[in-house]
Amino acid sequence: MSAMEQYAIPQPPPERPELPDGLAPRWPAWYAAVGFLVALFGTLIAVGLVAVITGATSDDEDPTFTIVATFIQAVIFIGTAVVFASFTRKPQPWHFGLRRTRLWPAVGWAALGMVSFYVLTAVYTAIVQPDAEQTVAQELGADEGTFGLIAAGFMVICVAPVAEEFFFRGFFYRALRSRFSVLIAAAIDGLLFGIIHFDFSSSDALLILPPLAALGFTFCLVYERTGSLYPVIALHAFNNALAYGIQAEGWEVSAVFGPLMLVACVLVPSAMRPAPALR
Repeated sequence: MSAMEQYAIPQPPPERPELPDGLAPRWPAWYAAVGFLVALFGTLIAVGLVAVITGATSDDEDPTFTIVATFIQAVIFIGTAVVFASFTRKPQPWHFGLRRTRLWPAVGWAALGMVSFYVLTAVYTAIVQPDAEQTVAQELGADEGTFGLIAAGFMVICVAPVAEEFFFRGFFYRALRSRFSVLIAAAIDGLLFGIIHFDFSSSDALLILPPLAALGFTFCLVYERTGSLYPVIALHAFNNALAYGIQAEGWEVSAVFGPLMLVACVLVPSAMRPAPALR
């Protein structure tokens, strides 16, 4: 052994090796709760700053401000999910479920999920007869002329399904699954999903909380069976398109944005590079 080899300068340890392909990172269950709170308070702070800058108040009911606030919320919730995921491993789209899946099995599971949800909702409505209605479309300015109808429809049918599914199914549910069973994780996810859509200004709105929670629960099950977020985004967009057509009488907008989202959820994953098979 030469003197140079004997007294070689020690090299730093190698960087932490990446997880094997196909082995998705396990996010701790507490990521779900803390991530939601961070996203919620981050949204309140950001929207509050915009309100201060623009001089808007909660009494203005300005649809433009509501659309901006909703978009800010979507960006913050997606960003929060990505930041928390990065604590474990450099996040990849397929970690959140943005991955290919077999088309026809996905269509079958999606159809089964939505038919089951609509049947349960019809039975619930016949028994309980809830009198409350959601006013999101009107708050976004759907009744403020053609531009308002289109802008509100875009937020409801296109933006909301992508942002909410990315966070609640792609991140929140995935984190819960590291500790809980499918049914428990889906129940927690569905309940929170229903609560964030709950209108606290109406005492009768409590009656529509169970169907909303059941919808979130259904989305979790479809995601679990298909392994992809695209079928769930498609279902969410389809459901919102129907609801928007009924509530805002915006059938023309729903007839455009709804099919576009369904087509996108088929074409976008088909153009992606196949992700590793989950193990």
